Amino acid sequence: MGEKSAEDRAVVQHINALLDTEIADFTPQTRSDHANLAAFCKARVAPRLVTVNFSGGLTQKCWNITRSNGTYRVVYLPSAGYFSLCVESDFGPLDIGVHGGAINCFSSV
Repeated sequence: MGEKSAEDRAVVQHINALLDTEIADFTPQTRSDHANLAAFCKARVAPRLVTVNFSGGLTQKCWNITRSNGTYRVVYLPSAGYFSLCVESDFGPLDIGVHGGAINCFSSV
């Protein structure tokens, strides 16, 4: 596998900073919130580029930030500046329109 470009390294650093801040600022209110935070932290992976499919046959390079549970994963959309919940498909991850913070996207299923 090739080396990441300086731009890619900067994006990865930005994503990790967003995630670290989101985790630090997350205030669980319920037992479910605690469980979702723990599950999110366990599923978190080092950001890596992945092609995401969008409605209308569009694709975009995004950054995978959680391992797939076989059905869903969370990615970061750099062009939009937010996270997205994707469903796994035969053609790769498919954006399903759940956008926002990483933990909230992850916890929405």
